[in-house]
Amino acid sequence: MVTVLLGAFLPMLDFFIVNVALPTIDKDLAAGPAVLELVAAGYGIAFAVLLVLGGRLGDIFGRRRLFVVGAATFALTSLACGLAPDAWSLVAARAAQGASAALLIPQVLGTITAATDGARRGRALSVYGAVGGISVVIGQVLGGMLVAADVFGTGWRSVFLLNVPFALLAVVLAVRYVPESRATQAAAVDVPGTALLTATLLSLLVPLMEGRAAGWPLWSWVLLALFPVFATAFALVERRAEQRGAVPLVPPTLLRIPEMRRGLGIAVPYFAGFGGFMFVIAVALQQGLQLGVVAAGWALVPMAVGYFTASLSGPRLIGRWGSRVLSAGAVIQAVGLTTIALTVLADADHFSPLRMAPGVALAGIGQGLIGTPLFRVVLSKVPAARAGVGSGVLATSQQSSLALGVATLGTLYLSLSPSLGMGRALALCLGIQLLGSFTVLYLTTRLPRSIG
Repeated sequence: MVTVLLGAFLPMLDFFIVNVALPTIDKDLAAGPAVLELVAAGYGIAFAVLLVLGGRLGDIFGRRRLFVVGAATFALTSLACGLAPDAWSLVAARAAQGASAALLIPQVLGTITAATDGARRGRALSVYGAVGGISVVIGQVLGGMLVAADVFGTGWRSVFLLNVPFALLAVVLAVRYVPESRATQAAAVDVPGTALLTATLLSLLVPLMEGRAAGWPLWSWVLLALFPVFATAFALVERRAEQRGAVPLVPPTLLRIPEMRRGLGIAVPYFAGFGGFMFVIAVALQQGLQLGVVAAGWALVPMAVGYFTASLSGPRLIGRWGSRVLSAGAVIQAVGLTTIALTVLADADHFSPLRMAPGVALAGIGQGLIGTPLFRVVLSKVPAARAGVGSGVLATSQQSSLALGVATLGTLYLSLSPSLGMGRALALCLGIQLLGSFTVLYLTTRLPRSIG
């Protein structure tokens, strides 16, 4: 568990650790806004579009083997990011880093699902959910500290170079301690499904994450128009493949499992709001309040403490109260977001990390009560033979939603803050995330009371 959780922590940490380093990267490499967004977006897009394929490859070739390959390539691509001589080299290395993360993450969830069952699986998935949420918050805190520390004169490069020894440690530990597992009847790679899923996600994420920086050119609107076309084609191809007796990339019958379908419905608004919040807060603190990278990172420590505290108590609460824990988390998160919004609207000029601390802490507690059991809900009824596919689908939903939140709420904030000011733009983004909390609250009431 320690080994696979280390393998999960690093890729999720890197999704957000770069946020606070972007201004320094821009200054050092003269990247410009469009290329700078590609540094952040390239990782998330490559990560999201290849996750299901990574799960399928683990089913075929063995999850420990793919874990080792993924961790080794993550170390190499992190080294390439840290040594990048120019902005475009960094963009390419970040995309390759995201692709290696897509090999790694599904094997973590797949191994946990295949190697455990019953209460042990529930506890393991709860711990995984806790590690995922904490890594996001720690990413921005640690990123600010590393950039400011300028270790051996590396500056922003240290946020990538830090991965190398830990990823190699994960390789060594995996060879010794992680059991091998694979699907009993592994299916071939679904080439048409993989191509269409990639096209679907790219047509949505690329224009949303790059359109604003590029000035919303024609290609961005064309891609957005193609998104529903690709999505429909993907659904039809997958359904027909299963009807023929083949094993599609995302089997429709897997999505008919109530726990998985309802859990994924919660995952999308939850992770989209989480990802958008982390990005918007980082930008608002650095550009709006002119805080340094360390102060901006430390402003999120109350969230990390709240999330960690909720995660520790989560499994015990779930055993007693079941799905009501997620409902309570949605309510507490909504109270936290409302508190932050009212605080910034009341006096934006004196808004500070100290004044936002109560709301941030409440939001962290609520997010911990949702995120910790969510993976347990989604994968609780997935058969061990389909662990890789189910894990890939869940991880894709997680990473796509995080990227979607950054793209939508981040673009909205950056577009409105020059005219509305930091306070009103931040409050509007928090209000939109609040709607997501209400959506999560409603969907949690549709879950069975008992969580396996």
